[in-house]
Amino acid sequence: MATAASSPARRRPRRGSKGPNSDLSRTLTDCTRRGDAAAAMAAFDSAVSGPDAPRLLAHQYNQLFHLLATADTASLPNPADAARRIFSHMLDSGASPSEATITSLARVTASDASNPAAADEAFDLVATMREKYGVAPRLRSYSPVLAAFRRAGEAGKAYAVDAHMEASAVAPEEPEIAALLDVSTKAGDADKVYEYMHKLSRTVDCVGEETAEVLEAWFRSCKAAMVGKAEWDACKVKDAIVANGGGCHRLGWLGAGPWTVQRVRVGGDGQCEWCGCRLACVDIDVEETQRFADSVAGLALQRETKINFSQFQVHILCPFVVDLNAAVYLSNVCTVVPCPEQLDAVVTELRDRYNGKWPLVVLHNKRIAKLMENASNRHLIETWRANGALYTSPIGSNDDWYWLYAAIRLNCLLVTNDEMRDHIFELLGSSFFPKWKQRHQVKYTFSKGKAVLMMPPPYSSEIQESEMGSWHVPMEEKSGDERTRIWLCIDRTGPCKQPHEAPAANEVVQDISPTEASYGCEQRRPEHNGGSVTGKRKDRN
Repeated sequence: MATAASSPARRRPRRGSKGPNSDLSRTLTDCTRRGDAAAAMAAFDSAVSGPDAPRLLAHQYNQLFHLLATADTASLPNPADAARRIFSHMLDSGASPSEATITSLARVTASDASNPAAADEAFDLVATMREKYGVAPRLRSYSPVLAAFRRAGEAGKAYAVDAHMEASAVAPEEPEIAALLDVSTKAGDADKVYEYMHKLSRTVDCVGEETAEVLEAWFRSCKAAMVGKAEWDACKVKDAIVANGGGCHRLGWLGAGPWTVQRVRVGGDGQCEWCGCRLACVDIDVEETQRFADSVAGLALQRETKINFSQFQVHILCPFVVDLNAAVYLSNVCTVVPCPEQLDAVVTELRDRYNGKWPLVVLHNKRIAKLMENASNRHLIETWRANGALYTSPIGSNDDWYWLYAAIRLNCLLVTNDEMRDHIFELLGSSFFPKWKQRHQVKYTFSKGKAVLMMPPPYSSEIQESEMGSWHVPMEEKSGDERTRIWLCIDRTGPCKQPHEAPAANEVVQDISPTEASYGCEQRRPEHNGGSVTGKRKDRN
């Protein structure tokens, strides 16, 4: 066994040990705490200038880059030059740059106002970091570069940054999209503004003040007033809105003439107080719904007995399941042994709401066995079975997979108090699961033996594009009170529509199921035209 004296392994110096590197480390830590970039650079120059210059550690280089990225130019005139010198020393010493190293260097470089090519140099650092140093860029790597091109008004180069982000599978967030919207507005590029408006709507539900001001600047510009179709195929637009989940058509600018931009509030029923447009309760789109259903089915087939779940997939598509357009799924009424009176109260309330149509109740086999021990309960279970209103998940299965798949596959409401936070739902890893849950989950409580259903909200607080070409953009509301949320109402004042006119196609009967408002014209059922209306756009047959 080798002794400590003969071991070739290098040991880290103990904490508190003496030496040039430890002195530098203490100095850099102190400078970082004080934010003193000038003193840090003086310590660096002193440490590396002597004949016994210490070998710097990677985190020490990163400390220096971090200080330079936030340096006060009054005390350190050119942080970018200092950063280039440090980086050159780092490479010469054989140290490997990390993503944090390149990102900090790019941030310092991009902020160099004295160098017209600074933003290009910073972009090159980020764009080549994987090829040169084997590290992948992150969103924070691109942000300072994009901000620099925004300041310079270089729209084409900003678009190149966006394209590189997409190729690197890095998704922009609101600040980056706001920068792209701003540079597109200043360039008068209407197509790019439209593209980034939709990218923004897919990224955030509501916008901050800075983004709102960027949007207001575009819609109040002369260029914005010049773009748009004076005439369009209304049915095509409606179908596109339905296919996209109810909140947008993505077919380009509609309407002609200048825009009016107002900061307004929206009523509890989703009606804009300025233009009269009724906002939609936005769902995930048709393709997302299919991918979501396939994802759940795939996971279920891996974890459940394959023949059981495969039989269920056929079961829910059989004719005896209540009219698919009105089906409502009920699950997890109780967490232990379900109370039959409460189950019956929920089923009764659903039948009253849906004109006598039966929901499908999904319960585990062991719960059914417990209920069947009582004669009155047995009669209730037999009634549900006789009406095709009960599915019993097999022994050894997890009934969560069954009721979740049914609700997604048939695009129906799901009546459950389950918060859907456990490991099963974490497995989905779906970015659109929260939106789907908000649109489809119905919670319940009881009052004097009667079920009280808490339906999904009548409208969604997210960016919406109407079939008449108007836009509604919700702003951040820290209180969480939707009644006080401010919206941007963006509407044409040209001849295509009166400013306060609420287009009839925005309306849909309030008590229809999500299915009726989530598929195309060929799948829609006739409906009555009376009563209050909210929700997705729909043709009137």
